Amino acid sequence: MHIALFHQYHHNPDCPATCRHYTFMAELVKRHQITLVTSNAWESKRITRKYDWVPPGVKLVSVDIPYSNKMGVVQRLQAFGSFATHALVKGLRMPKPDVIWGVSTPLTTAWTAAQVSRFRQVPWVFEVQDLWPSFPIQMGAVPSKFAQRQLYNLEASLYREAAHIIPLSTGMEEYIVQQGISPQKITTLVNGTEIPQQPITFAEQDALREKLNLKGKRVVLYAGTYGRANDIPLLVKTANLLQAHPEICFVFTGQGFDAPLLETAAKQQTNIRLLPPLPRHQVFHLFSIAAVSVVSFIDLPVLEVNSPGKLFDSLAVGTPVVVTNPGWTKKLVEGHNCGWYVPAGDAEALAATLVQRLNQGQELETMRMNAVKVAREQFDRLQMVPILEDIFEKVAQKGQ
Repeated sequence: MHIALFHQYHHNPDCPATCRHYTFMAELVKRHQITLVTSNAWESKRITRKYDWVPPGVKLVSVDIPYSNKMGVVQRLQAFGSFATHALVKGLRMPKPDVIWGVSTPLTTAWTAAQVSRFRQVPWVFEVQDLWPSFPIQMGAVPSKFAQRQLYNLEASLYREAAHIIPLSTGMEEYIVQQGISPQKITTLVNGTEIPQQPITFAEQDALREKLNLKGKRVVLYAGTYGRANDIPLLVKTANLLQAHPEICFVFTGQGFDAPLLETAAKQQTNIRLLPPLPRHQVFHLFSIAAVSVVSFIDLPVLEVNSPGKLFDSLAVGTPVVVTNPGWTKKLVEGHNCGWYVPAGDAEALAATLVQRLNQGQELETMRMNAVKVAREQFDRLQMVPILEDIFEKVAQKGQ
């Protein structure tokens, strides 16, 4: 079976980003032909050169389209439109696939997959990573009511045209069903993570603490994008409130819009440690030395259904997670007792709960064990591959 994947922002384990599709492609290419149509936006952001840019055997079709989290609305729209145009041409010229796999965000990439599907007369599968256009609209990036209506109409048409839909959370699935789509056409596969094959040893953890000058510290970790939606100001304010607790240290690694804010705060507050972005294959070691990690977002309804990669990475090594979304992630950490919830934007509540919980050693140990258990049982990406493969095979058979 020939699977053509349209994904504007491919990255590999040398990058400071999750690698969902790298893992999926590496497994699928063992049995199928894979063509990846993507941009080179992340290739320059590789920190190491330990991995091939794409898994061996995958055919790469790359387009030179830069992108950065710091871009403004106009620049982003230009990047989205440019990739969609180039990817459409590439898709029409490539050898005919048996099934097309279109990944949003952005929605324009899913549109490209749908167009190639229509012209080439092959079915396509729509992977919904974030709810677009709800996310940019709620973020204020699309003020025009006319443009909003057009985008919602596009979204609805893509749901109808796709042979199958793969959302990344149950909340997204519920939203799609509310749009009139049959549940039989939908399979939820959460973002998930790669489970480390070998536990990170205490010796390795101690060596990393020594290297980062974190011995004796209770690390509160944020590892991910410093985007407008991630509420980095909340974490800076919380750290400021906890300066009287020198044993608590806030450690950040990532990149994005609020990087200047963190750089300033790290100079002013001794309890903030700012690390450079880390490649995927090193980030699990950092999670392993954290007492707790924080997955924070601003208070927007659309963000309640998202599926943040750093949540699953934290659980994979047994690090409890504090979430600020009142959606399915709150139910997850509370239901499995592997973390806890604090309302979005409430720095005082976050500071108070950190002081309280970090002094409850037995409770944290229970959370650590529960975190590893739920990650292995529900969020291992390798366990998702057979489900994904079955979807593609059934869709391709119907297309024939």
